[in-house]
Amino acid sequence: MNRQTQYVVVMGVSGSGKTEVARRLASMTDTMYLDADDHHPSTNVEHMRRGLPLNDDMRWPWLDAVAAAARTQAGSTDGEAGSAKSGQAIFIACSALKRRYRDVLRRHLDPITFVFLDGTREVIQTRLERRVGHFMPSALLDSQFTALEPPGPDENCVTVFIDAPLETVVATVLDRLAEREDGSFSFVKENTAGK
Repeated sequence: MNRQTQYVVVMGVSGSGKTEVARRLASMTDTMYLDADDHHPSTNVEHMRRGLPLNDDMRWPWLDAVAAAARTQAGSTDGEAGSAKSGQAIFIACSALKRRYRDVLRRHLDPITFVFLDGTREVIQTRLERRVGHFMPSALLDSQFTALEPPGPDENCVTVFIDAPLETVVATVLDRLAEREDGSFSFVKENTAGK
């Protein structure tokens, strides 16, 4: 059976572990990974380095670029099912904090599933204080939580709490995806057997 490329956006505030979780998910399932941060224009990066949150006008072109990169990586630039191998997924690390940001991705990427890495401010603050070499300063955490609109029940989202070790979080996401009744993530069990 030939399946469409599954777009999986691993989302949450800065410091929730999006990058590491998405990388591990892609590695464990022998699929693809994309970091949305790599598609910020330099003006956005500099804005955040100065401790200033992005506004919506700065986010729209970035979200469009992320979606275009994901479609290209899947082997399609027209929004149709990609040419990636049957059942392939692209795990995308992207904050996608507001519903309207997720709606932009949803319009461009189909089928799409969101994985919301949910955690307390205290847990995430501790992680940010330990992080080295990222352009997003921990001072912007409050603005991230202010902007955050947790996904609603109609958004095709898996919510995973991040108060567990990384390996447990990744295993929980894999289990939750593999349990999907439509079979769209059946490759998860196939590709992770023996890992």
